[in-house]
Parts: sequence; structure tokens; C-alpha cells
Amino acid sequence: MKRRAGAREKEAKKQKLLEELGESWLPYLTPRDAEFHQVWKTKYSKFLLKKADKIPRELHEVVQEAFLTLQKHDCFFQDLVRIKGKDFLTPVSRILIGNPGCTYKYLNTRLFTVPWPMEGYEIKYCNSEIFAACKALIKLNAYLNIEAVQALQEENLSETKETEDTAVTDREQDFATFIKGKGSLLEDQSSFYIPRNDCTNLKYRTSYNLTLLNYMDPLQMPYLKQEPYFGMGNMAVSWHHDENLVERSTVAVYSYSCEGSASDKVNEQDVAGREPADWHVGLKVAWDIKTPGLAISLHQGDCYFMLDDLNMTHQHCVLAGLQPRFSSTHRVAECSTGTLEYIFGQCEVALQNLQADSDSAALSLKSLEIQVVKEVEGIHNETSLVLCEVGKEERTMEQRNEIISCFLPLLTERQELRKEWTVRCQCHLAMNLPEEQKPKCHPFWKDDDSSMPLPYDLEEVIATLQTLLE
Repeated sequence: MKRRAGAREKEAKKQKLLEELGESWLPYLTPRDAEFHQVWKTKYSKFLLKKADKIPRELHEVVQEAFLTLQKHDCFFQDLVRIKGKDFLTPVSRILIGNPGCTYKYLNTRLFTVPWPMEGYEIKYCNSEIFAACKALIKLNAYLNIEAVQALQEENLSETKETEDTAVTDREQDFATFIKGKGSLLEDQSSFYIPRNDCTNLKYRTSYNLTLLNYMDPLQMPYLKQEPYFGMGNMAVSWHHDENLVERSTVAVYSYSCEGSASDKVNEQDVAGREPADWHVGLKVAWDIKTPGLAISLHQGDCYFMLDDLNMTHQHCVLAGLQPRFSSTHRVAECSTGTLEYIFGQCEVALQNLQADSDSAALSLKSLEIQVVKEVEGIHNETSLVLCEVGKEERTMEQRNEIISCFLPLLTERQELRKEWTVRCQCHLAMNLPEEQKPKCHPFWKDDDSSMPLPYDLEEVIATLQTLLE
């Protein structure tokens, strides 16, 4: 239950931070502030903004057309997510597009990709417009990959030069002190340093395998949450670290907001802080009340990159403007256990421990070694057969207890997950979704279904095992 412990820890940090703040706001900076660029350079150097006029015009055209096509075909949906034990519909509507078979999980919700066209896969699209949209997004993906690699290489060269400059400045120090200081400096840099020739490492952390597309029209939203720490105004997406990513991988975002008229703007002479008509990305150092936050405006066609470990050490949010906005957020999702290929492979592994009697066709297990039981039950297949083996008279008490001690926590976790999912499927928000968007309890069976190995509700089975263990 590491996930729940992590959520409790984050909530405790948030409450502590809010208590320290009291009724005051933390300071934040915009480009209008004199110290903005210096703070960006020293505290947020791994955040890179690429303005729209630096991106090829033909790429803008096909990507923006792709957004409008997907919207026309009703491809954007609000996600039913779970936060601190409660279900919510996201204010932002989304669709996941990427490598065939990949998935992305956030806020206890797993999304499956609509595949973009890839060599070696035969993908059928419902119409040519959807195909063209997916083709445009993989083109954008390739462009952002190249830009991210270049940005990391340049950042690494900059870090290396700063290290060398520091060594030159300190040259007159006592030799022993210098060696100690250099060691400390290199230790501080180690979390970021990438060997200049380590192209494989760079490619691995920038090979985006999917993009999560977002759409929101703020004026159609009945309520938007207010930013709680800095007083930055309406939030489309709250403060967070992006989840389920390869460690230290870069996130790249293409932003397309419909530009408003001049009348939408607030007079810059009359207001402090960010321009509320514009969309912004907000940045802060995680759980830090000393470093000023940043609010960086996003205009039509701007891109930004969160390089290296920025997503781990900092948090970001999306601050709503007045106009509708699309974004394409390209990620290196951790898919080692989240693809259809992996799931099918795990089923095959589980079935390898199953054997059938040649005469009666009765099923039994090949092995009851603890490691095998853990692996199979983690996959969740042969549950009732383990119970049958435990109940056999030839099993000693020691053998029985060892198997149950291994098996019981896995079964208990499975029951908790089933209960949680059942609650989510039956909550008010889920029941009011269109039929094709409702979450479903699948597979689901009734407790008196003799064709299934165990009842769907495992409470009685768990109670029986606990009794045997006592």
C-alpha cells in the first residue's frame, strides 16, 4: 500500500505548508518583475520555453487542425479520477494517443492509447480525418523528441562550463580545501549530470511513447478551483508532479489557446501578478515557501519542456485564461507493466503452473513453492486450487501456515481493490456518465456462479484462511 502512504505524506506536507502560510500569499513572479529571469535561471533552469515563432509554421498548421478534428468528432472526454478516496470528473477533457498497446495511469485511472500510425502495425481508423489527426501528432512527437535531446545536450554543456568556471575561480584556495569543495560540487551536480556522449541515455529519456491531449473552455466551466498558495487565480489543473513516467524523463507540451480580443486583457498598469486573460503554466519548488513561484504565459503555438528531474523536484499547475485551449503533453510513460502485451504475457506465465490430469482432466498446480505462489497470485489466476492444496491432509501444519502467510496478504489486497473499484463504478458521477463512458466491473460474477474459482466477494474466504492460520 505504498501508493496510499505516499498520498498521506503529500497531504500532510500540503496541510503543513498551508498552516505556515496562514492568511498570507507566497510571492510569485511574472515577466513584468525585474528579478523574474534571474530566478528562472537559478531556480527553474530545467524549464525551457520555446516560443511559437521558433517552431515551423507547417507543423503548427497540421497540429492545430488535428486538435479541431478530434474535437469535431467528440474525441475528448472528462476522466473519472479518484483523489483521497473521493471520485471526481476532471475539469479538463482528454484523449490519450500513442504507441499501440501503451497505457497511462494517473489519479487511479488508467487510459489506453488510441494508436498513432507506426511502422509494423496495421491500424484501422474509422475515417481519414482521424487518421490525419493521429499522423500529425506523431509528427509533432518526432519534432519534440529532437528538440528535447538538443535542449538536454545544451543544458549539460552549460552545467559543465559552470563547474569549470567555479574551479578556475577557486584555484588559489588551499589544495586540500579545493579538493573537498570540488567533490561536494560534483556531488551536487550528480543528480543531473549526463555524459556528453551518452546518446542512448538521452534517447531513452526523450523517446515519447504517447501524448495526453487536453481541452478546456474556461467560460463553460461552472467552477474553477483557486490557486491556494500564491493567489494566482483560476486553475485548470492543480499543482502536481506528472505520474507514471520513466525516471528523469523529459515532458514536452505544445499549447494552443484561441487568442482573445484586446478587450479581454486587463490593463497591465492596474493589476499586479499574472494577466488573468492569458493561460499560464505555474511553477514552484516542491514544498518550498522561500523560493518565489513563477507564472509563465502561454500563447498560441508555444511549447515548453520540463527537463531531466524538474518534474521530480518541482511542481507545476496550469492557470486558466479566458479562451478555450488545447494542449498536447508528450511523455515517456513507464509501460513495463502497463501494456496489453505485458498482461497477456503474465497470463501465460500463470498458466504455466497449471496442469490437467490426462484421465479426469482435473486441474492441479505443478508447484507450491512460495516464490511460485507469489508470482501466480500476483497475476491472479489459480486461487481456488491453492486453497484445495492447503486443505489436503498430507500437508503439515508448517507447510499450511507458510502457504497461507504468503497467500493471505495478496488475497486481502485483491479484495480491497475490488471493493474500491465497485464503489467507483456505482458512484453518482459514474452512473450519470454516457453509457459508453461508464466504468464497468469486468470481469464480474455472482457468488453462486459454480463455473468461477472463487466468489467475487472474498470476505468469507479471507476469514476462513485467517482461522486456519490461528
